[in-house]
Amino acid sequence: MFSRKSFPGWYRHRFMGVAVVLLASAGLVVLVNSAGAEPEPADLRSQLVTRMRTTLEQADPEHHNHAGHGVQQAATGEETKPAVVCGVRVYGHEPAEATALADVRTVYGFHLCGVAEQKRPWDVAVKLAGPLIMDLSTEPAGIQVVEATEDVRFVDRLREMFPAPYAELAQAESLGDSEMADLRRRYDAAAGI
Repeated sequence: MFSRKSFPGWYRHRFMGVAVVLLASAGLVVLVNSAGAEPEPADLRSQLVTRMRTTLEQADPEHHNHAGHGVQQAATGEETKPAVVCGVRVYGHEPAEATALADVRTVYGFHLCGVAEQKRPWDVAVKLAGPLIMDLSTEPAGIQVVEATEDVRFVDRLREMFPAPYAELAQAESLGDSEMADLRRRYDAAAGI
């Protein structure tokens, strides 16, 4: 084995100098490669969540097929529509093998929206909620909510409209804790609370 005495001091410093140069070069290569790189696109599920949320928040009340949106009087006397703030959950999409947002025709999911009238707390806000189907093959996207009728129970209507695996999810799952917390934060900001 080599002892410390067998390598003169200048030789050890040369090894350290080479190591420093190699590390600096590697760091420079990573920096140059990442500087021009495009950020990776979000996964499809995240893109679908964003598209659903944006579509619901920008849709006219009639397009939602829900009642409850109203016009409110602004301080200037002008009528303004209150903001709609939504949280969504995606159960699935068709075609199921789609890997790009542009290839998705139909999304099955859940929505919970609050109509954010100024200074109206979440607990007393008009809310719109339930399973929905969003048709992305049209512009604007079509929104169809699951609603019971006099003749058809809600769960039966859900099973008519949703494929079996998504209908089962819709009966058991709504928003997760993090999505609900985000919805409440965005609602409070929109309502000026």
